[in-house]
Amino acid sequence: MRKILTVAALAAPLGFAQPALAAPAAPKFGAPVQVGDGFTLDPIIDARLRWEHVDQPTTDADAVTLRLRAGVELKHVSGLSLLVEGEGTLAIGADYNAFPFAVAVKQRRPQFSTIPDPENIDLNRAQIQYKSKAATLTLGRQRINIDDQRWVGSVGWRQNEQTFDAVRGEAKLGPVALDATYAISQRTIFGIDAGRAADFAPGTGPRQHYKGDFVFLNATGKLGPINLRAFSYLLDYDPSFFLANSSQTYGGKATGSFALAKKVKLNLMASYARQSDYGKNPVNYAADYIAGEAGLAVDKLTLTGGYEELGSDRTAAAGASRAVQTPMATLHKLNGWADMFLTTPNKGLRDYYAGVAYKFDGVKALPGLNAAVIWHKFDSDIGHLDYGDEWDASLGFKVKQVAILAKYANYKRHGAADFAGDQDTEKFWLQAEVSF
Repeated sequence: MRKILTVAALAAPLGFAQPALAAPAAPKFGAPVQVGDGFTLDPIIDARLRWEHVDQPTTDADAVTLRLRAGVELKHVSGLSLLVEGEGTLAIGADYNAFPFAVAVKQRRPQFSTIPDPENIDLNRAQIQYKSKAATLTLGRQRINIDDQRWVGSVGWRQNEQTFDAVRGEAKLGPVALDATYAISQRTIFGIDAGRAADFAPGTGPRQHYKGDFVFLNATGKLGPINLRAFSYLLDYDPSFFLANSSQTYGGKATGSFALAKKVKLNLMASYARQSDYGKNPVNYAADYIAGEAGLAVDKLTLTGGYEELGSDRTAAAGASRAVQTPMATLHKLNGWADMFLTTPNKGLRDYYAGVAYKFDGVKALPGLNAAVIWHKFDSDIGHLDYGDEWDASLGFKVKQVAILAKYANYKRHGAADFAGDQDTEKFWLQAEVSF
């Protein structure tokens, strides 16, 4: 693979010298290269070095990990393409627990806090795609990010990416855009060490991937300044230990952006969905999802406030409760960067949040400099539980082709623990990333 990438990056069309013409410029590193009549070869390189620190009452952790994705995409002018991409993660040191579940492998180190970035070598993507102006069809192992990734995403924050073995079709029919996917496997972030059945305790199972029948349906359109989305997600899992995540979710979302004055814009979002059991789920439940957000952008400053509710059904089974779950989402983007709510507590979650972000222009030494601060207040949907609050902050910029990011999260529990893993948690990240 390394030889292929090197050849693809350095190859250039050759021609006979012409006295009246200047020699063609060398191709930019990472740019597509002509390899034949109508064919281009596009190398894919994405490297990320990260230090992550976690501090909790009884454990802590430090992980230094290096992730490299490398591959090639062969394209034809007809719109047909073939993409193959591998992914590998290397850990420098072993002072962290790579798995938040019991598994008999060396990377499971419960004496440390969990940082779910295990060492791993994997086939990340292998897909065939046909793309035209009106439609796109993708078959194979692929990255799927739908809308804001609340329901389906690639979990791009973690070093090992989540991908899907699926067929996906996207098309435009006049003012309406349609997006339909059928997947048979969810390839998780946990990698090869999470894939051997013999390493798991009874009642659990391999977590390298989850098989099942999964359908994602989206339709979008515009009504004046309002963008409308209708969606349906049908998840029918095969693994017995994961059946409770089988669900059907139907809902809609509306977003709009309104100019109030020069360089002043109001952004609004509202969403509602209803989720219930589906397929082989042994729990009979139904619960609501509600979200609303308002943002005021004044030149380079953005103020945001919002509310998100992942509701709970208190009558789910014998007086127990069952909440809305989103097991395919990019969860780090949502409900705080400390990742306390990767699984919604049984009594549900209400997230009240407010934030401020600023983009700095004119800082030549730090192009793209941006900063953000966000505050969250977390409560339950039923039972009047006060879970806690959280402060998040980030600072990012670029040094030539390298993106630098520093992030911080601090979750403070209120009172006794209200769900599994509910504890004071402080996290800090420093990373550098380059991609072509």
